[in-house]
Amino acid sequence: MTLATTHVSFPSGAVTGTSPVLAVHPLDGGRYAVVTEATPFHPLDHTWPDQPADLGTLTVGGVAHPVVDCLTGAVGPDGGELLVGADIPVRRGDEEWSWLVLHVVEQEPADAIGASAELAVDAGRRALLSASHSGCHLLALALNAALAPRWRKDPGRSDAFGNPDFDSLAMATSVMDTEASTDTYRLGKSLRKKGFTTEAGEDFPALADAIPALTEAVNVQLAAWVAADAPIGIDVPGPELTARRQWHCELPQGPARIFCGGTHLHHLGELAELRTELTLSEDGSELVAVTRPKRA
Repeated sequence: MTLATTHVSFPSGAVTGTSPVLAVHPLDGGRYAVVTEATPFHPLDHTWPDQPADLGTLTVGGVAHPVVDCLTGAVGPDGGELLVGADIPVRRGDEEWSWLVLHVVEQEPADAIGASAELAVDAGRRALLSASHSGCHLLALALNAALAPRWRKDPGRSDAFGNPDFDSLAMATSVMDTEASTDTYRLGKSLRKKGFTTEAGEDFPALADAIPALTEAVNVQLAAWVAADAPIGIDVPGPELTARRQWHCELPQGPARIFCGGTHLHHLGELAELRTELTLSEDGSELVAVTRPKRA
């Protein structure tokens, strides 16, 4: 049968919920994917898998099943087989497909379809992932500002504060865990053609020599934003998993917005500290930022 796209409550910070079970699908490895009408669980995004899946428990008929993974599933317009993660051939949000949150459990829940499921996310783990994800966005804005003088021309894409969007233009991978976010930027020909330089200029040294000063500048900015205890929210156009959500933060410089499908802090006062470490590869082709939040 064709299933409606799952409704999600994680953008508001929800970690519990109750919803009817719509389907149970066997998965490779002897596990099962439980589909509910709505869920507070954040699944791994098959298109941009930066934030790990929520874990927790799913209780049906009084039996609690550990949720050992949470994935994105999709059913095509023909209502055919369920495709999971990397097997999905289209980007999330294709309107002809149904998009599902798959709660992965190791034992098949008995008599689950049509029954009410109690869903509970591991709230402590979620909070750590949210801190890393919010830190990742703040790092992006601070790094864009620190690197702004290195653009010889307008690359055609700016961030919320009008700085050339180095983070978006150079991003190769972004990965969060419970301790940090790790962002890897590619400094190749395409970035140079857009106007970015790693060479020395009149007002700045070569990038290889500037890493300590850049790191300090970024960390000074991050510290100022944490001290301002800026509020954070997620703009949600609808409850569907596929809704195009925006992270926003009311920073002292003004409101900042970044399209994002993950989870976040509610305000920066939840952090005691946020610091990044910048490293440049030996051949100068990659810049890596490891940003560690410390909870208040």
